Amino acid sequence: MSDFYQTGVVSTLHRLGKEKIEAIESKLNRYAQERPIALVLPSLYSELSGEALKKIVSELRHVRYIKEVVVTLGPASESEFRNAKDFFSTLPQKTKVVWNSGKRMKRIYKAIEAEDLPTGSEGKGRSVWMAYGYILSRREFNAIALHDCDIVTYNRDLLARLCYPVTNPSLDYDFCKGFYTRVTDKMHGRATRLLVTPLIRALEKLIGYHPLLVFFDSFRYILAGEFSMDINLARVNRIPGDWGLEVGTLAEVYRNTSINRVCQVDIADNYEHKHQTLSPEDANKGLHKMCIDISKSVFRTLASEGIVFSDGFFKTLVATYVRTAQDMLKRYEDDASINGLYFDRHEESLAVDTFTSGIKKAAEVIMKDPLGVPLIASWDRVIAAIPDILDRIKEAVEEDNA
Repeated sequence: MSDFYQTGVVSTLHRLGKEKIEAIESKLNRYAQERPIALVLPSLYSELSGEALKKIVSELRHVRYIKEVVVTLGPASESEFRNAKDFFSTLPQKTKVVWNSGKRMKRIYKAIEAEDLPTGSEGKGRSVWMAYGYILSRREFNAIALHDCDIVTYNRDLLARLCYPVTNPSLDYDFCKGFYTRVTDKMHGRATRLLVTPLIRALEKLIGYHPLLVFFDSFRYILAGEFSMDINLARVNRIPGDWGLEVGTLAEVYRNTSINRVCQVDIADNYEHKHQTLSPEDANKGLHKMCIDISKSVFRTLASEGIVFSDGFFKTLVATYVRTAQDMLKRYEDDASINGLYFDRHEESLAVDTFTSGIKKAAEVIMKDPLGVPLIASWDRVIAAIPDILDRIKEAVEEDNA
């Protein structure tokens, strides 16, 4: 995307022309010798049979700057865990699979919970958090990169661009978030286009200038799941255990490092992965549930920044969000038209209606309990309570993988 415009308060690193992947990988090979990188792959067992993950593994076979791949596996039986180990054993990098459902890891979770420290519910957030714990236990990495396992359009260029800003000592960013275009014959990314961006901008209209809202609104694709970061952020960041993971992670980054050391990078010309259903009738599924979790995460983060919410505030916010989302919907329709893309006005409007309902439900929850479910504890906090916890995690993972 030949666009060098800088938006907001974080550095935007664009894709300007076609660089040769070999050139950036050659630099990463040198930098990674002094600044080793671990790659985290949060994976469901069902993804092992998909074409996306097969392609990801095939591409990773050509990557030399990643010192270790840590696959953190969702709910899985013993036989599924062993199948996952076999599946990833073809990678040339040192590879470990974190069996979160295994008896050894369950003992780890119970030990942490026994200290009254939240570990979250089963899901991506908790799996990623435990992968961080294992990487910290190794005490030999400078950076962590993470991307999902359902990226249909994956190539190793994506990973190289994601790792470069935190690995190049001349750039030396603490946190780098990926962004990309999500277009086929129509626009995708409804949760970003029609929920998060108009919600953030509606909040800006009501609250006025707030550094956190400006920070959020600076990201080109705020819900992108791909990022890299300095190892020390993995130690101090807390993590939401629900669909608020991406927004919650950015909130922790905002608290724990300087904005000057945060960037976003264009990692793909186009990006395609599995799509969530809208589920307008069921608030416990699909984008409807995602909307509620994301909205709660935004509201709780703002509450922790001293913003006072009231019933009247939320009623005004809903009305402002609806108007903002409808205005943006018209922009997207016009954008689709000039690019010859299919645009279903009814489907897009239904998404706005569903997100409106989700914001209302999130507001009700916040009014009853502004704190809500606590974030997963930071590893700094866990280590303070259980000084040998990292050694126990390392032992459990290595015994499972023996």
